[in-house]
Amino acid sequence: MRRLIALLCLLAAPVFAVQPDEMLDDPALEARAREISSGLRCLVCRNESIDDSNAALAHDLRVLVRDRLLAGDSDAEVVAFIVDRYGEYVLLNPRMEGSTLALWLAGPLMLLLGGGFAFAYLRRRAGATPDRAETLSEAEEARLHDILDG
Repeated sequence: MRRLIALLCLLAAPVFAVQPDEMLDDPALEARAREISSGLRCLVCRNESIDDSNAALAHDLRVLVRDRLLAGDSDAEVVAFIVDRYGEYVLLNPRMEGSTLALWLAGPLMLLLGGGFAFAYLRRRAGATPDRAETLSEAEEARLHDILDG
């Protein structure tokens, strides 16, 4: 039973695609590389970071990040280098500027517009008068009693 629990714990642990041969000897540089690569999108897997992806391109990007760090680049310079090379799409959280500003604002704007339309619809519906009378005529009431009494 203990072995089964240990196996389940190992399977439930997060698995990173970073291979041991990619890791840097310096723990501080490796931590910086992990931080940078966790914010970069795998261009093959779409919504996975390059740290989590097993794709060959993600491997190449992880190696590139580590090479740039070994060359002495700062974190911002490494990210800028990769964005210049692959475009803004490579960032898992795109910057809030230029063309991406419209994407950042589109969601809240659509939510506000939808809420406004729903509010206007419900308000108009509450104030509307019904098209037909709410009460039954005497003939309709008699017919209803006949049907219900069977």
